[in-house]
Formats: sequence, structure tokens, C-alpha cells
Amino acid sequence: MNIWSLLFLPFVCWHPFHHEVTAMPVEQQLHQYTQQGSIIKRVQTDHRWIALTFDDGPDPQETIEILDILKQYQAKATFFVVGEQVTKYPDIIRREVSEGHELANHTYSHTNFNHLSKEQVKQEIVKSENEILSITGRQTTLFRPPGGYYNDLIMMTAEQLGYSVILWTWYQDSKDWSKPGVHQIVKRVISNAHPGDIVLFHDRISGKSQTANALKVILPELQKQGYRFVTISQLMDSNQIRYQIGEN
Repeated sequence: MNIWSLLFLPFVCWHPFHHEVTAMPVEQQLHQYTQQGSIIKRVQTDHRWIALTFDDGPDPQETIEILDILKQYQAKATFFVVGEQVTKYPDIIRREVSEGHELANHTYSHTNFNHLSKEQVKQEIVKSENEILSITGRQTTLFRPPGGYYNDLIMMTAEQLGYSVILWTWYQDSKDWSKPGVHQIVKRVISNAHPGDIVLFHDRISGKSQTANALKVILPELQKQGYRFVTISQLMDSNQIRYQIGEN
């Protein structure tokens, strides 16, 4: 077994809010989805563009801090929002839109999809979509399942609802939710940066987050290296949507 096979063996993803355990499919299924363009984890681009993504918000403290930093460095991001939080903090959602960021669907209650029926999965997505639409007047087209868990039922349901499923570049999981230390988050993101990467952060973490402080280092450093921070849609539109198949 080579190292690439090891990287795609099933693994467990532990989420800090719902304490869920989810298993990712093996390499063959992942390759099938990426080859079809059903799952996007990285985009092939000639531009030095990177997409920052933030899951689980909005949060009245963390999201505001992150938005302030993004504004300072004129960086755009994609926020995968949870419908329950959208309902609680509509003004933050409006600010995200007004400042040029992209909203994406991360379900209504961030429940474990592993044992849900097709109708339950559909309800989670649609209910979140309705909350976003009612506040912004805009429909979302991007979806990220909780914990990054996916299977045929989830993929089929998302496709039928008109969504592109977005995960993240495997080496660009900041693991900020585990609070590994600002230095570790910074090192992981900067040392692995490549054009077309999709970076996973969170803007709602139980307890004091290290994400905002890490961004204060990451953004100026990568800008010095010539990187521009764009939304997922902007990244996908670059170079006529030439998807990176596999994880090179």
C-alpha cells in the first residue's frame, strides 16, 4: 500500500459541537466523485488564488473578529453557515454579504447525516436555505455536509437540490476547532499553500478560538507571497472551471 492509499483510508472526524463521529468513504468513491466534478476539494488555476472557508457560524464574537481581519486585508471568503445560527444573527449574515463574502449551506442544525433518511437530509438543507434566502434574498449554490461526511444518498440529494458539494483540500484542514495553538494553525496553512487550495477554518468554536489570531499572521504572509483570497465561486470560475482531479 502506497502513501496515497493511506491518505484516503476511512478516517474519523470529531466535531466540537455535536460530538459526532463520521467516516469518510475510501479512495475509489472519492475519486469517482471528484472525477465527475460532484465533489470539489481543490481547483486547478493559473492564478495565485486561495479560497478561505469558515464553517458553523455565524457567531456574535468570532465571526465579527474574522470579518474585521478579512476587511483589513481586503480578503474574501466563503462562509458555510448553519441555519439555526443564521436565524439568531441575521445582521452578521447581512454584513457578510455586504462586504463581498459568499454564503454557503452547512445544514440547519449541523446534525449527523450518517443515519438520516433522504427526506431528513433534504429537510436539513432546504430549511437552512430558506433561512438564508429570507434574510439575504439570495439562494446559495454550494453545500458542505457536517463533518465532511458524504455518501450516495447525500450526494444525490444535494445534486437534486442544485448544489455543488464543497469539501476542502486534504492538506489544508487547519484543525482550528481542536485548538492546537496559533503557531500550529499558521504553520499548517502557510507551509502547505498552493494555488487553488480550499482551506478549512471555523468561525464558531466552543471556548476561545485561535482562528482570528492565526489569520492575523496567515493573511499578510500569504499576500506577501502573491496570493489573493477569493470566494469558492470565484475560484471555480477561474480558468473555465478546470477542476483538479485527485490531490496532487
